[in-house]
Amino acid sequence: MTSTANLLIDREGPHLVLTLNRPAKLNALDYALIDRLMAELAAIERDPTVRAIVLTGAGERAFSAGADIAGFADDLAASPETARREFVDRGQALTRRLEAFPKPVIAAVNGLAFGGGCEVVEACALALAAPHARFAKPEIALGFPPPFGGTQRLPRHVGRKRALEMVLGGDAIDAARAAEIGLINRVVETGALLDAALALAARLTRHSMVAVSAALRAVNRGLNLPIDEALQVEAAQFMIAAASQDARDATRAFVEKRVARVNDR
Repeated sequence: MTSTANLLIDREGPHLVLTLNRPAKLNALDYALIDRLMAELAAIERDPTVRAIVLTGAGERAFSAGADIAGFADDLAASPETARREFVDRGQALTRRLEAFPKPVIAAVNGLAFGGGCEVVEACALALAAPHARFAKPEIALGFPPPFGGTQRLPRHVGRKRALEMVLGGDAIDAARAAEIGLINRVVETGALLDAALALAARLTRHSMVAVSAALRAVNRGLNLPIDEALQVEAAQFMIAAASQDARDATRAFVEKRVARVNDR
């Protein structure tokens, strides 16, 4: 894993901080940045020494202003089919990858998260935000609905009516409101944001990563299923975790009233 001009990668113990690095463009998601993120996520998934990811933006103004509309405009002018293939499918692949990632991905929202930037936040497992962060779905002013999964994930986070107010209105909300409605987990003082995200990563991954990954899959795969099907997903993920040495050691340690040793550290 190597930093590039548009994506900075910093190692913090067993965790990685990925920084969207286009501050002059408010860290807008152009095609090159999306492709770079996808490549790094593939590498991180294969690396057993990485336990969690913190995703943030360069500078103090923006997490990400969303998709780079200048690059998208040519594809839209070519045809709706081209725009879908190059723009929508690419953006949806990124947010789906983040949502389904087998290790915790925590958004540290250090400024505005508009459009595709907000959709990235929605896809991350958890999110913290600085007090000055703002969230918006401004795509309606461009003549189309949010295309990177925002019409589907946002209602699941905040409810249908609140989501429609954001999607149809296009107006921004502040970090306090985002926390109130469930779009983010909590607001953290600006200077403490990254440390808080890393501390959260450490807390989430202090146990067996087999169990962590199984829990992520159970929640993400079962969330939108009927309860009976979702319970089958939960049972299947339990069996995967229960077959691990970590589960056997942890249950034995509990019975023996001692601290469990996690084998995958």
